[in-house]
Amino acid sequence: MKVAVLALAGISLVGCDCQKTTASLAGGDTPNVDVRELRWIVPKEADWNEIQFGGEGSAQWSNGLLHLEAGVELTGTQFSGDLPEMPYELELDARKVAGSDFFCGLTFPVSSKDECLTFIIGGWGGGTVGISSIDGMDASENETTTYGNFEDGRWYAVRVVVEKGKLSAFIDGKQVVNVATEGRKLGLRPGVIEYCAPMGIAAWQTESEVKNFRWRSLAD
Repeated sequence: MKVAVLALAGISLVGCDCQKTTASLAGGDTPNVDVRELRWIVPKEADWNEIQFGGEGSAQWSNGLLHLEAGVELTGTQFSGDLPEMPYELELDARKVAGSDFFCGLTFPVSSKDECLTFIIGGWGGGTVGISSIDGMDASENETTTYGNFEDGRWYAVRVVVEKGKLSAFIDGKQVVNVATEGRKLGLRPGVIEYCAPMGIAAWQTESEVKNFRWRSLAD
């Protein structure tokens, strides 16, 4: 009997990650998980409201998918629920259905709901990427300006990381924004994009879709 018990014990330890096992036992058989993975927040669709820009198309959420119809100018939706607080990261997937300008204009809070920026993807004729506005310069004018070729119908993974004194943004895992924000004047480009504050999604004369919108705290 003792031999059998020892044999089973030996089998159970083969390939064992001792640190994970110890952590599990210390927590009373609680699985060892990344605490940050539990922090993801998916906003309620009921907390999004269509924005009346004038000449806008429909902006409707359904089963986790936002469909933005092309408008005369902007079409968008504004979030009215509890906001993420710095430091945090935000993720979404976006795609252009039809059109030739930005298919994702993500407005988000920085230090507070009164300090917001917009991450533009595909603006100024379809290729400009950048942040509006930094020191009064918009996404086509400041050091965050880059360019990309965005295909109709293809989903792009978007990630924004908001930290004290620093802002980063990624498209399909590639970093496209890495800018220091300490001591800079941060704010939205003057105009109707301000209706998206403190958090919103908009597109300019372009039909697009957004899904998998979520954020999480990066605080320890």
